[in-house]
Amino acid sequence: MAAESTDGVRVWLVERTYSDDEQNIIILVYATTDGERYFRKERALTSFTDVRDTTAAVDADPGNLGAVTDPDRIERYAVEAQRMKDAHDPDDVI
Repeated sequence: MAAESTDGVRVWLVERTYSDDEQNIIILVYATTDGERYFRKERALTSFTDVRDTTAAVDADPGNLGAVTDPDRIERYAVEAQRMKDAHDPDDVI
């Protein structure tokens, strides 16, 4: 089970993709270390000088987490979230 605190549920970066539908949208997916819940963040880049750090982990409100239902995706998210947790501090810029 994922760690919960008064600040939310700690989730780790497992995916970073660029939207095919719209220009300059980066989609960040963070997941719990068990791979069963995820948090999706979309970031619009307004210019090449628009720099915002992406951290290894964030604390998400439990109400903003989605359920991962695909067994393969659960396994992939769990492996990647655990790898990120083992290799990085939550505030490390990725």
